[in-house]
Amino acid sequence: MTLIKSISGIRGTIGGKPGDGLSPLDVVKFTASYARWAIENTGKDNPTVVVGRDARISGAMVESLVCATLCGMGCDVVNIGLATTPTTELAVVKEKADGGIILTASHNPAQWNALKLLNGKGEFLSADEGAKILAFAEAEDFVFADVFDLGAISEKDYLQAHIDHVLNLELVDVEAISKANFKVAFDAVNSVGGIAIPALLQALGVKSILPINEEPSGHFAHTPEPLPENLVETCQLVKDNEVDVCFVVDPDVDRLSIICEDGSMFNEEYTLVAVADYILGNTSGNTVSNLSSTRALRDVTEKHGGSYTASAVGEVNVTTQMKATNAVIGGEGNGGVIYPASHYGRDALVGMALFLTHLAKSGKTCTELRRTYPSYFISKNKIELTPEIDVDEVLVQMKEKYKHENVNDIDGVKIDFENEWVHLRKSNTEPIIRIYAEAKNANLSQKLAEKIIAEIKEITSN
Repeated sequence: MTLIKSISGIRGTIGGKPGDGLSPLDVVKFTASYARWAIENTGKDNPTVVVGRDARISGAMVESLVCATLCGMGCDVVNIGLATTPTTELAVVKEKADGGIILTASHNPAQWNALKLLNGKGEFLSADEGAKILAFAEAEDFVFADVFDLGAISEKDYLQAHIDHVLNLELVDVEAISKANFKVAFDAVNSVGGIAIPALLQALGVKSILPINEEPSGHFAHTPEPLPENLVETCQLVKDNEVDVCFVVDPDVDRLSIICEDGSMFNEEYTLVAVADYILGNTSGNTVSNLSSTRALRDVTEKHGGSYTASAVGEVNVTTQMKATNAVIGGEGNGGVIYPASHYGRDALVGMALFLTHLAKSGKTCTELRRTYPSYFISKNKIELTPEIDVDEVLVQMKEKYKHENVNDIDGVKIDFENEWVHLRKSNTEPIIRIYAEAKNANLSQKLAEKIIAEIKEITSN
């Protein structure tokens, strides 16, 4: 059993003893702590909180606990049920709510669930806000409301509002998409994408749609992270069915991966690159991605006369940097597109609409469009952590070893070489060290990663 408490939320495997996994008692404790924060943050006795969830097996159980606990703390609840993460974020704003809780463990397997916490802007909490909630939970420092001050629950469906929001974006061209007469497939990994994506595609004028793993049962047909090794069967289906493009999402639909018409991966790192190319071709401005994302975004940004900035890993860090630099597009190399003209959150539905518009107007096939961008290859590796490993000391020693290179330590250690880079950081959601390396070809990036991994193992063995 695993329970990971971080400023970005509470994530764990379902079951086990309290404190070992995400047990019902843990769900209640952290929800009550969030409610106390909302009450103090707003000065209201009964703040309004939006609750949405993905389709994983434990979702209904966790949803009932969260909604009941919020009511028990005196909060009014708007329960939007099965909904994507960006739908929930937008619902907070449209409801003029005081916060939101998204019940999703994102790309984690079915055994996991999580509470992702939002503020009244529908954005993830800051580090200080998250730390305060964790402190409340640690001390069990919250008081439930008496019987006359309990909150109320209302239920709403926000999918159509989200779709209308996407259609109203200035750079989404429904006419161009419709005229392109695309055949579009999607793999929703048996979660809420199976509800949201076909509704969006139909609204965009796509007439031929091939659904893959669309039933929102929570029994994921494959490992839910949209990576090439998990999409072998999906890629073959795309190739066999003469599809123009296939969209693949994670269970909460905030990450977007793309498969080309020949069954090859567009590469999730290039989802943001392609969307940014389209946005920057129509809107002057800057971009932001995190330290672990491809250099190709920097190249595309500079081609359009903009300025690129890297942030620490984590959506809240990316959005903070985007606001500071007035970025017109940004996100993360895991397929996370953040478009401020829509909202400050990763949104695969927005990404699909913008990408389809870009593809339609380019007159190219998906593979032809991909070839217009600089080619880099990222090797993504990890080292499992054991209790005796001092991660901070490992990072200090690696920073010292490469002090003559361009080193950035705002989030772990990133070492920029002339033609390649490597980024080492401790994961916020799993007990691992992530090692990302990028170079001009796959062989070079893997060799760089293996070299760094060997050096880390040498340090930890001493």
